[in-house]
Amino acid sequence: MVKDRMWQKEHTDDLMDGMVIAYMESHGHKFEIIIEADFVDEVKSGDGADILEHMPEDSIFKDARKGERASEDAINQVFDTDDVAQIATQIIKKGQVQLTTDQRRQMTEEKRKQVITMIAREVINPQTKMPHPPQRIELAMDEANVQIDPFKSVNIQVKEVVDALRSLLPISFEKVRMAVKVSAVDYGRCYGDIKNFGTVVREEWQNDGSWIGVVEMPGGLQTDFMSKIGEKTKGAAEIKVIK
Repeated sequence: MVKDRMWQKEHTDDLMDGMVIAYMESHGHKFEIIIEADFVDEVKSGDGADILEHMPEDSIFKDARKGERASEDAINQVFDTDDVAQIATQIIKKGQVQLTTDQRRQMTEEKRKQVITMIAREVINPQTKMPHPPQRIELAMDEANVQIDPFKSVNIQVKEVVDALRSLLPISFEKVRMAVKVSAVDYGRCYGDIKNFGTVVREEWQNDGSWIGVVEMPGGLQTDFMSKIGEKTKGAAEIKVIK
């Protein structure tokens, strides 16, 4: 990201691509910053050490859209520092985030997709020990009238959404262990994929040269795992869930 570029009002739309304005009012003054939308939650949760890397301008504004910077006197009156990173962090934590209607819609929809994907990955139907399809999760969220916060972290919202869906779906967070057997030839072709799905908790080579492993993974991944390894081995792999 280019730093310290000269502000030009006609470039506002370009700078705002993927960005939001965070603002705070104090002592009769208004302070604004422009920051990447996806980074707001990290700052709010306390993990915003590299905040300047997510701001297209290292500046504190009175009016960001007009390019009007806040005066040094106003900044000194309100903040105990002139460090832009510290001031920007205070603005996000103590102030509010300004979104256009389109920005809020897009961010909410993207966060909703992320929540659905993680639920489908992490939870299963405890009755069948199989994952719920994303479409089923989405329909249940609609039925439960689940509202997604565009700024709250995915991990926190997953837990909240799962709690809201328990009355509609049999659902639980569970790990599964999958036993896999592949030939020596297929081992080199798919071992990287096997490790990407979870943790190999046990493995050994057989006398016939085949490899057997036990992989622990989130319950919702088992179908994708069987499909992926089956594809890589052209259906030659032996895979089963260990009860």
